[in-house]
Amino acid sequence: MAGLEADPMVQLEHEPNVQADRHPISQGLKVYGQHYSGSLKHDRQSFMGLLSKFMPVGFYYKAFYRPQGIWQKFWEPIVRRSAGLGKVNLETPHFYYDKKYEFYDLVVVGAGPAGLAAAIQAAESGAQVLLVEQDVIIGGSLNYYRFNADNSDSEKLRNELVEKIEALSNITARTSAYCNAWFADNWLPVIQDNRMYKVRADEVILATGSMEQPAIFRNNDLPGVMLGSGAQRMVNLFGVKPGNRAVILTANSHGYSSAIDLLDAGTDVAAIVDMRHDIPDSDLVIAAKNKRIRIETGSTIQEAVAGNRHVSGARIAKITGQGTCESSSSHIDCDLICMSTGFTPAYQLALQAGGKLNYDDENAIFDITGLPEHLHLAGSVAGLYDLDAVFKSGQQAAWRACNNLSLQSGDEPQLPAHTGQQGINHPWPIFPHEKSKEFVDLDEDLHYSDIVNACADGYAELELVKRYSTVGMGPSQGRHSALATARIVSRETNRSVSETGVTTARPPLAAEKLGVLAGRSFEPERFTAIHHRHIEAGATMMNVGLWWRPAYYGRSEEREQCISNEAMAIRNNVGLIDVSTLGKIQIRGQDAAEFLNRMYTFAYLKQPTGRARYLLMTNDAGTIIDDGVAVRITDNNFYITATTGGVDNVYRSMLWWNAQWRLDVDITNVTAAYAGVNIAGPNSRTVLEKLCQDVDLSAEAFPGNEARIGTVAGIPAQLIRVAFVGELGYEVHVPASQGEALWDALIEAGEEYDIKLVGVEAQRNLRLEKGHIIVGQDTDAMTYPEECGMGWAVKYNKPFFVGKRSLEIRNKHPSRRRLVGFEIKDKSEEVPQESNIVLHGNVVTGHVTSVARSPTLEKIIGMAYARTENEPGDRITIKLSNGQTVNADVIEMPFYDPENKRQEM
Repeated sequence: MAGLEADPMVQLEHEPNVQADRHPISQGLKVYGQHYSGSLKHDRQSFMGLLSKFMPVGFYYKAFYRPQGIWQKFWEPIVRRSAGLGKVNLETPHFYYDKKYEFYDLVVVGAGPAGLAAAIQAAESGAQVLLVEQDVIIGGSLNYYRFNADNSDSEKLRNELVEKIEALSNITARTSAYCNAWFADNWLPVIQDNRMYKVRADEVILATGSMEQPAIFRNNDLPGVMLGSGAQRMVNLFGVKPGNRAVILTANSHGYSSAIDLLDAGTDVAAIVDMRHDIPDSDLVIAAKNKRIRIETGSTIQEAVAGNRHVSGARIAKITGQGTCESSSSHIDCDLICMSTGFTPAYQLALQAGGKLNYDDENAIFDITGLPEHLHLAGSVAGLYDLDAVFKSGQQAAWRACNNLSLQSGDEPQLPAHTGQQGINHPWPIFPHEKSKEFVDLDEDLHYSDIVNACADGYAELELVKRYSTVGMGPSQGRHSALATARIVSRETNRSVSETGVTTARPPLAAEKLGVLAGRSFEPERFTAIHHRHIEAGATMMNVGLWWRPAYYGRSEEREQCISNEAMAIRNNVGLIDVSTLGKIQIRGQDAAEFLNRMYTFAYLKQPTGRARYLLMTNDAGTIIDDGVAVRITDNNFYITATTGGVDNVYRSMLWWNAQWRLDVDITNVTAAYAGVNIAGPNSRTVLEKLCQDVDLSAEAFPGNEARIGTVAGIPAQLIRVAFVGELGYEVHVPASQGEALWDALIEAGEEYDIKLVGVEAQRNLRLEKGHIIVGQDTDAMTYPEECGMGWAVKYNKPFFVGKRSLEIRNKHPSRRRLVGFEIKDKSEEVPQESNIVLHGNVVTGHVTSVARSPTLEKIIGMAYARTENEPGDRITIKLSNGQTVNADVIEMPFYDPENKRQEM
């Protein structure tokens, strides 16, 4: 009943694996059981329990791999249908999530008696304190646990502490929240509802408490078997009577506390079975005796008796040694068994911070050492169980934190001599049964014999036992099985529990929703300076990264014809394309050329001014991540373009690298500062000459791959001769405020030539006809230049560029694939889709990256990754989305104007 295990998990309409003891009831809430077949009462999969003796631990490793391929073909589908917990509803609406940054002097995790004492002590010393509590109210064990017979201590102390917390304005108490991890320098993700607080704290106190541990006996997984603290939470927090007749198994005073609470709730306590032979006369023990509760000493529950899928009784036997008891037993009728045999500290956050978990064999208890300087423990997580000691430890931890914060906090509080640690844990509450069914891990249905057999199979280290048996891999993440498993493994391997240890604690502490990790749905939209002109012209718009761009101009039902008409306008006449979304970066400074020479694969040191040169960028691994064009305006001034979706990454990469190189350059992302228009086609020069008199646009004066600065329609402009679409063309870049004016002027100047507006789809088809790749479409996260025919853009004779060393290594191990051009001449064939796979026999050798029905060539053309052996004239097989296949011929690229005469007009 503390949100730590799989038992209370339920299915809601839009969310699986919800902890029923943590989720508030609301009007209209629909709750279902989960992970069963048929009905919850009559689970068709329950027959698996009858087969358990034929499925020992690790049996699937030994049985499911023969004959070859049987796992994928037969067993995997069966296991996948049976495995898992709840079901994800794919129609779940998009809920709201967000994140917030916060900073505090001190964060106290856990609002039990230790956490409350720490928060008050620190706040009274002047610290700004955040108090984090996973329950809906603060108080921790003070809310439900009976520390003495008349229950006066906890109620009185809680009221006093809560009153002080509410009175201190420098304490922020955050309930129904949990600190889900500890990261370096006290960085804490605190999750509350649908918000993640990213908290930085100078000091942290972990008052996370301890987790009660179950005893291990036959049928200890039956409904009606629960921890004593779980029963107390049901009674004192929720007003739920957990059973009519109870048997309490205990080895400390906590069992007696549970018994008195159950009696007060109207549950008959049939017996307290105390594992100890000698019982100290504490306040709670005396109270239980005064209530004439039957007490069996030196005994244990040997078996929970099942009746109609629920506990119907308990078999009691005398303990004869470590993990052994008499074969003869007595029967007690009951419908509830409560266990209070010991605790482990809630150590997960402390271990994430680098703490070490040690085991004290004398007291059978864990303790934590080796914490970083600004992290402190308080309360039972520090091994203290007496209420006064717990309270004082909170004050002591706060005193140390305040000292680190240079805050005056008086004299150091001292712990009492009696801490409650001795005798709190039974050293061996594990009693294997000849008929098995003693569950060590209730989430994973693992028995005592499963852990023993894992050790017998050679897995002596606990981490290997975990992976072989899956112990601790369920929703509880070992919170109720780690100590028992460590004890069993230590016995089977003849080591101490301290030597055996526990498995590594890693973030997160509890399951996190992907929505919480993602945060607020942040989907910005960007419009070019010419956006409204596209809308007025009837464009069908599309998303390209964050930008809205015209896909084509016309109605969606005429899509193919519109795209074809736009493409042919550029091939035969003149067209206008808005390219404002291109990334634009200004590189200035005396080391500008050297900087580009290091960032990109091509050569730029000797690039003449007024020249435009292709850019290809790779990362450390030699993978292509972007391309563009660099224009050298002056010796120390470059204007470069990047892809629409890649410019932000390029800009970040440039800043990151130059933080190391310290070159004398200024790097500015000017993407939003400039609008860009590409005017292309055989008549593009004629139209542009009407608006540009201060730049000689003739082929001789302004050849391809050069740039000029002048004015167009009276607007200051940068002109670049580019040929992405394979025709005579100019990119005109102007201040963004003048984008619409430029667009209008070009349309007016081109009216007598029937200039046509061209969208993204036609532009992509035109570049495909020229065999130009699009980074991110014709490349993937593993593509390096030689694979896609871009080796010509890599200058290995440079001393350095980012990715050079990786490329030199990769080139010694040629790829098994390469990008090839293909054509399908049969006009009646279905056009493949991008990502359709390429086959060689039954083996997948690649996939289609770009494909279109070319209006210029009147056939289907495309690019695809195929075997490196595929040469022009070969035939490849493409599997269509409908499962059919089509044959395509490999041909040389470019498909159109291979001698580039059109773009050099």
